[in-house]
Amino acid sequence: MDNKQNNKKPEYPKPPLPKMKKSQKITFWIVLLLMIIIFFQLSKMSNGKITPISYTELMEKVKRGEILKVIFNDKDLRVVDTENRQYSLYLPFRDPDLVKELSSSGILVYAQKPSKLTAFLLSWLPFLVFIGFWLFMMRGMRGGAGQAFSFGKSRARLTIGGKTRITFKDVAGVDEAKEELEEIIEFLQDPKKFQRLGGRIPRGVLLVGQPGTGKTLLAKAVAGEAKVPFYSISGSDFVEMFVGVGASRVRDMFAEAKKNAPCIAFIDEIDAVGRSRGTGLGGGHDEREQTLNQLLVEMDGFDANDSVIIIAATNRPDVLDPALLRPGRFDRQVVVDLPDIKGREEILKVHTKKLPLSKNVSLSLIARATPGFSGADLANLANEAALLAARKNKKKIEMVDFEEAKDKVTLGKARKSKVITPEDKKITAYHEVGHVICSIFQKETEPIHKVSIIPRGFTGGATHFLQTEKMNYSKSYLEETLVGLYGGRCAEEIAFGKNHITTGAYNDIERATDIAKKMVCNWGMSPKIGAIVVAKKESQVFLGRDITKHETISEETAKKIDNEIHRITSTAYNNAIEILSDKKELLDEMAKILMEKETLNADEIYELAFKFVENGEKEFIETKYKKVKEMAFEVSSKDKKSQENDSAEKTEKPPTPDKSENNSEKSENSAKTTEKELKEE
Repeated sequence: MDNKQNNKKPEYPKPPLPKMKKSQKITFWIVLLLMIIIFFQLSKMSNGKITPISYTELMEKVKRGEILKVIFNDKDLRVVDTENRQYSLYLPFRDPDLVKELSSSGILVYAQKPSKLTAFLLSWLPFLVFIGFWLFMMRGMRGGAGQAFSFGKSRARLTIGGKTRITFKDVAGVDEAKEELEEIIEFLQDPKKFQRLGGRIPRGVLLVGQPGTGKTLLAKAVAGEAKVPFYSISGSDFVEMFVGVGASRVRDMFAEAKKNAPCIAFIDEIDAVGRSRGTGLGGGHDEREQTLNQLLVEMDGFDANDSVIIIAATNRPDVLDPALLRPGRFDRQVVVDLPDIKGREEILKVHTKKLPLSKNVSLSLIARATPGFSGADLANLANEAALLAARKNKKKIEMVDFEEAKDKVTLGKARKSKVITPEDKKITAYHEVGHVICSIFQKETEPIHKVSIIPRGFTGGATHFLQTEKMNYSKSYLEETLVGLYGGRCAEEIAFGKNHITTGAYNDIERATDIAKKMVCNWGMSPKIGAIVVAKKESQVFLGRDITKHETISEETAKKIDNEIHRITSTAYNNAIEILSDKKELLDEMAKILMEKETLNADEIYELAFKFVENGEKEFIETKYKKVKEMAFEVSSKDKKSQENDSAEKTEKPPTPDKSENNSEKSENSAKTTEKELKEE
């Protein structure tokens, strides 16, 4: 009985049938009526079985007296014989003697008037079909919005305030941006509060930020909070294949907005229509440029009392036209940046408020473990944790599910089925332990959390660190970071020899070279080059503008730069060799244990380290280990205080990983110079 119930397929509610518009209903009934009329007319004409007959056969049957009656319908004849069989005949010519001969033979002769409706339908039906097909094609060409000739009509969707479920309560981690937009809404609702001191309404607000930081979500929250009409449209909706359509749609959207003022219009991905003019391959008469010109005119042509505010979002502010960004059009540029630890915790609270969390889940620890994560990344992390817990038939989501979800999101799913040779496993173990030891025996490196050689995604292993929030990075910190990055390759060289180093350190070397290059070219940390910037600003190439720019340096300076980069990387490599050679016994023992257990946490790592350190180093290692414990205690205390306010029980958990080093191209980054770079890795 229970098995039958368990095997019973779940019943899902049937989706509601789509509702037809009034015009669609009228069209449907007209087509249905025409089909019914045609059906009855054709069935009337084809009542009974009618056999075609020739003129000669007809005259022979007349002579034999087998014909009962003949019905004339213009040039068509229908013949009925004495056995009630029907025949049809077409006369292309008129025979005046035929009627006389039929009458003289005693045959009944009838004349039937042609049906005007049938004749009309048969003559006009092909034309009507062609018109219907043309209207259908025109409707498809313009995307299915509006009437057949409304190419220039705006596609902006109107939302009346309060109809959307998303509000500012659903937005977290971007408090400054929320304040800016809340002020805009307040201005529309109570403009006199600001105008009494001479202030004027902002014409536009531009939301700038990386993908996934919540720009569109903020706009949805504005739509939910505002008590005024809210128009939303994508930048790509303005531009079509027909010349002049984009500019016409801009005019129509602003005309509608002015009719419903005060209101807000939101343009998502405005870089699709707002790119700099005169730099593309289309020239000055490009359709997109005409659309941008019209947008500039409409934004700057508002009446002071129109109370229409434009909110736009983009993640490519560098390609926008300068005329679009000037005050009077977009008065405010609101940066929606990646959230910090506090912001990530608030975002996690929003995305987990409807999830059944276990008491051991610490959102503070998860926030500390996810530097560089955007709001969309954290939402995906919470969803993955819920899916993992559901796959294991758990009633609540536990901390281990979040940690596994983070590893899956950042490194990929664990490849348990992958067959790894003992030789590859040994190389990976030494590589990861090299990272660990170089981190432990340096002063400014991040605290170790765990090391693993379980393959995930494209990685063979990873070393995880706890994150300490930093705004500035010192030269000594970056130099120690380089030593840690080279630790994997140096461990391979010490354990297996220079001729047996592998390709596993490719990503580590790439990242180390990048940091060294920035130290010399961007951050002025080379005494020989000096405090100057000789590197081009990193951004995506904008065809037409960037292609004509040439930033060159002298050959002598380029040679100095290459020498300085080589000096910095060589020094870091030699320091890593020195540390690992001095701790060769620890390297061998930790690699051996890691091969057996596949994963070592911070307690196991430092327990091994204490066995192989000298007396002078013991205090230094204790300080590093104490830092790990302090970070865990700091977060645990914060969680305890928060849960006491919520009358919830606190269960301590060990710290989760922050960032990782591994021996693969797509490994996580253990040392980044900015949170943005952390995210990009």
